[in-house]
Amino acid sequence: MKRIGVLTSGGDGPGLNPCIRAVTRTAISYGMEVLGIERGYAGLIGNDVIPLNARAVGGIIGRGGTFLGTSRSPEFKTLHGQREALRNLNRNNLDGLVVIGGNGSLTGAAALYEQGFPVVGVPATIDNDVGGTDIAIGVDTALNTILDAIDKIKDTASSHQRAFLIEVMGRDSGYLALMGGVAGGAELILVPEVETPLEAVAQGLVNAYIRGKAHCIVVVAEGYKPGTQAIAAYLKERKEELGFGVRVTVLGHVQRGGAPSAFDRLLATRLGAAAVIELKEGRAGNVVGLVGSEIKLTPLAEAPSKPKRFDMNLYKLAKIMEK
Repeated sequence: MKRIGVLTSGGDGPGLNPCIRAVTRTAISYGMEVLGIERGYAGLIGNDVIPLNARAVGGIIGRGGTFLGTSRSPEFKTLHGQREALRNLNRNNLDGLVVIGGNGSLTGAAALYEQGFPVVGVPATIDNDVGGTDIAIGVDTALNTILDAIDKIKDTASSHQRAFLIEVMGRDSGYLALMGGVAGGAELILVPEVETPLEAVAQGLVNAYIRGKAHCIVVVAEGYKPGTQAIAAYLKERKEELGFGVRVTVLGHVQRGGAPSAFDRLLATRLGAAAVIELKEGRAGNVVGLVGSEIKLTPLAEAPSKPKRFDMNLYKLAKIMEK
């Protein structure tokens, strides 16, 4: 293994830059050359590559986002797009590839591996829904961003005796809402995995008011149906019954940005280094993940196809904490 490539794909998140740094410097320590592929799979199809050395990745460990850029590439899902990508991998004399991303990115990595190219995946998604790892790169920082927002909104909510609907990311996963809600002491947590009627949401606000609370914090995953705005409209029509005025805060892409936490920097460094070692040792076709305190391998074909299940035990604990 003399020359490897590294790319970041899909949604961005804190910790991608530390992972690129770890991949680059670990590979160099083993005498390998490294090429950075810009804009993910779209850049691989377009042959947008840059050489990386130890200095090129200097100073990026504390930066959010990804200096290589990222994208979502519908073209790469086609056989033609994958063959163009393979053509460029070979054109650049690459012997292996590290793909950093979530389920979609790792599915793409599995497609390249199935066609004979050595690939190792690194799980990075704030949704934390990738199989084969207890926690993905970016999750810890995103949760701390959410927690900071909840704490600040709770201050103003108490001052004005209001209920706040705080929408967090999670189109298909309620992980961020659940963890952020529990850590932030939310009165209600709404996730796509658990059906909660609007009537029950309204009753939750009434219960909080009757118990003498000065505020009511409702954390809503963006994938919850019928959606945050529908909840707000329903509650505002019943303002007199609830006791609280209702406001909405959508955190949006602020959850993806910012300097990675110490945990994410360490996790990204460990997983990035492990990915290079797996390529070097000829164990391509795997995702490197953190299970317990150890680095574990999961086949590329399995990790994206077996996402982690929603933790109903933690959800039940959250319901107890809402009292």
